[in-house]
Amino acid sequence: MTTALVALGYQENWWQILTSSFMRNALVGGTLVALAAGLIGYFVVVRNTAFAAHALAHIGLPGATGAVLLGLPVVLGLGVFCVGGALVIGALGRRAADREVATGTVLAMATGLGLLFNSLATRNSSTLTNVLFGNLLAITDQQLLTFAVLLAMVVLSIGVIYRPLLFTSINAQVADARGVPVRGLSITFMVLLGLTVTMAVQAVGTLLLFALVVTPAAAAIMLTPRPPAAIGVATLISLVSVWLGLGVSAMFNAPPSFVVVTIACAVWAVVWAAQRGLRSSANRVLVT
Repeated sequence: MTTALVALGYQENWWQILTSSFMRNALVGGTLVALAAGLIGYFVVVRNTAFAAHALAHIGLPGATGAVLLGLPVVLGLGVFCVGGALVIGALGRRAADREVATGTVLAMATGLGLLFNSLATRNSSTLTNVLFGNLLAITDQQLLTFAVLLAMVVLSIGVIYRPLLFTSINAQVADARGVPVRGLSITFMVLLGLTVTMAVQAVGTLLLFALVVTPAAAAIMLTPRPPAAIGVATLISLVSVWLGLGVSAMFNAPPSFVVVTIACAVWAVVWAAQRGLRSSANRVLVT
C-alpha cells in the first residue's frame, strides 16, 4: 500500500505543507474565489453567457503581460482588460447572437495583443504560465486583500440587483416589456463577471477557469430548480472543490488547479449521470 502511495507522489510531510503560511494564503484566497464563482456562476449558466466567461479569462491575458511590461501589478492589468472587455461585450451584445459575435471579436483582438505582449516579455514566462494555469500556492497577502475587496463588490452588487437580474436572466423579453432596464443590467452583470474572472484567473488560470465558474453552477441547477438553493449548492461545490483540491495536492504533490478542476468536473459528471439514470428509470416506468 505504501509503495503504491509513493508511486502516486504521496508526501509524508503533507500536514506540515498543509499548515504552512503559503498554504494558508492559498486556502483563504481559494475560498474567496470560490464564493464569488459560486454566486456569479449561477447567472452565467442561466443567462447562457458561458462563452463570455471563458472569453473574459483569455481577454485578461494581454492585461497581465502588459502590466509586467510596464512594471505594474498583474492584478491591475487583469482587472482593466477583463472589466474593459466585459463593458464592450455588454454594450455591443444586446441579443444573444450579437453577444456571441461581440465576444468572439473582442477575444480575437485580445489574443493578438496577448501574443504581442508575450513576445516582448520573454523574460517573464513564469507570469504567463501562472495566468494560463493559475497558481494558488503563490497568492500573496496583497492579493488576498484585493480578492476580499472584489468579492465584497460582487456580493453587494448582486444583493442590490438580484431580483431584476434574475427576472432578465429567465425572460429578458418579458422583463423589457415591463420596463426593467435589461441593457443596463446586462452591462452591470458583465462587469461583475469581469471582476470575478479577475479573481479566478489567479487561482485556476485562464485555461481552467470555466470549470470553477460554470461547472459547479451547472451541477447545482440539475440538483434544484430554485435559484437561491442553486446558488448555495454551486457555492458549496466550489468551496469543496477548492478545499479538497488543496488537501489532495498537498498529499500527492499535484498541481492545485488541476485537482480543483478535476473535483468540480467529477461532481458534475456524477450529478449528470444520476439525473440521466433517474430519467431512464422514469421513462421505463411510464412505458410499462
